Amino acid sequence: MRLTRSRFGVRSRGNLRFPLTNTYHGYPHLLRRVVVWDERNQREIDLLTNQRQFGPTTIAAIYKDRWEIELFFKALKQNLKVKSFVGTSKNALLIQTWTALIAIMLLKWLHDLSKAKWSLSNLASMLRLNLFTYRNLLLWLDNPFSTPPLIPVPVQLSLELS
Repeated sequence: MRLTRSRFGVRSRGNLRFPLTNTYHGYPHLLRRVVVWDERNQREIDLLTNQRQFGPTTIAAIYKDRWEIELFFKALKQNLKVKSFVGTSKNALLIQTWTALIAIMLLKWLHDLSKAKWSLSNLASMLRLNLFTYRNLLLWLDNPFSTPPLIPVPVQLSLELS
C-alpha cells in the first residue's frame, strides 16, 4: 500500500486479492484499492475496483462523478415521484432523463424565487397540490397559503342555433 496526495484526496492505493474461501463466488482477480479523503464529511472512503489501467486520481474522479449521478437519480425519485422509466430504448431513456433534468432545474429555480423557505421536496409537493388551480405562480410563491382566486369567467361566446 503506497501513500499519496492529490487534488481528489487520494490517501493511499494498493492491490489486493480476496481469499477464494471467504468470498461469495470466489472472485479470483486482482482488485485495486484506493483510499480517498472526503473533505465534506471528514472521513476516508475505500474504493475497490477492477480497473487497473487508470491512475488513482482518475478512479477517484470516476467514483465522484458516479456518486453525483446516484444523487441525481435519488433526487429524481424523491422530488418528482418517478418510480421507474416508462420506456427502455436509448431514445426513451434520454428523453425521460432530459425531461427530468428540466423539471429539477425549474423546481430549483422556483425554490430560489420562493420566499417561503421550504425544502425542495415540500415545494414539489405543494406545486403538485396546486397544479390545477388558476393563479399567478410568482404571486403564489410569495404567499403560498393564500386563498386561490375565483375561477375566471369564460370569455367564449355562446352559439345560438335556433
